[in-house]
Amino acid sequence: MLIWIVFILFVLLMLALDLGIFHREPKAPSITEALGWTLVWVMLALGFNICVYFMYERHLFGLGLAGGDELTGTEAALQFFTGYVIEKSLSLDNIFIIALIFSYFSVDLKYQHRLLFWGIIGALIMRGIMIALGYALFTTFWWTSSLFGAILIATAVKMLIAHHDNLEPEKNPVVRFVKRFYPVTGSSDGAFFAEIDGKKGVTSLFLALVMIESTDLLFAIDSIPAIFAITSDPFLVYTSNVFAILGLRSLYFALAAMLEKFRYMKTSLVFLLAFVGVKMIMIPHYHMPTHISLSLIAGILSVGILASLVGKKGGDTAQLVSPLAEEMTNLAITTYKAARRLAVGIIGSTVVLVGIIMIFLPGPAIVVIPAGLTILAGEFVWAKRLLRKTKLTMNRQLNNFKNNK
Repeated sequence: MLIWIVFILFVLLMLALDLGIFHREPKAPSITEALGWTLVWVMLALGFNICVYFMYERHLFGLGLAGGDELTGTEAALQFFTGYVIEKSLSLDNIFIIALIFSYFSVDLKYQHRLLFWGIIGALIMRGIMIALGYALFTTFWWTSSLFGAILIATAVKMLIAHHDNLEPEKNPVVRFVKRFYPVTGSSDGAFFAEIDGKKGVTSLFLALVMIESTDLLFAIDSIPAIFAITSDPFLVYTSNVFAILGLRSLYFALAAMLEKFRYMKTSLVFLLAFVGVKMIMIPHYHMPTHISLSLIAGILSVGILASLVGKKGGDTAQLVSPLAEEMTNLAITTYKAARRLAVGIIGSTVVLVGIIMIFLPGPAIVVIPAGLTILAGEFVWAKRLLRKTKLTMNRQLNNFKNNK
């Protein structure tokens, strides 16, 4: 119980720092700032992944001992990372919907970050409740895995035939419920509530928040069964979900203007959901090792990215309104460089972290760590210097070894 309290306090602290210090004043974030924050959240998730390994390896706070089956640090770290990748990938479709909601309600750019902040607070609470319910079902009824698998396959089929241009907020039952009891007015000062003809009313900003929360509830119905296909450990399920959600705001501002370029990612997500659904149905009969699942998921997503880069234009008919369209036009070269640095940073840091884990596990850490530094050295001066020092140290050790022989 203590580890849950510590983790929730950590999340609240990060959110307080984000909104209370770094984004106190409502303003439109730049592309570079959004990419930087995306990298920060990814690095926090990877750092927490290392903590997961040590906590489960030593079974701190009783982690890895629930359910009668001992979960090692390596297995727990792989399950957390695989779950994080799945949740992060599925959040791409969520970004599409958020962009359309902001466009429909004409949400001012400077208020979008604050709106997403409160949306994420609601999502964290809803995800926690739904994960608790899902875990209770999963551990009580043997047929739950088959039910979750069927939901994922049905969602994959729906995603394949659905288009993003059929978003109709005025038909959303939650929005209609709010409109029935409160008058609605446009928001110009970022407030959720306003006085309308002497009565308390809501603004369009509040309706946008309600729409985001209700659509996230639908996304949770898809994503939470997907993570249960990887692990049934409630702490890993919740923490991987939380870290994927925490980086959603910065990822939205970084990618919303470029999502149309990744037009085949939706097809990849269809196959990802279908694969996880089949895996879920097979759980009572066959347990697929986590590293194989991770490899297949990475392959599915890689195919979608490559197809988007080399394929012809097509896909959904909906036109997304970029939250940073003007900046994207004026700073195209800067955006490319920032995106390249982000990609290099994420890939290189991941390889280095894997190498660090290999220091404590059987594995070629002496090869993996320099490989990660080599990737990072292409964009970061500090990595280039560290790589140079590492090579000098390795050469010195090798010469000493030869002389001793």
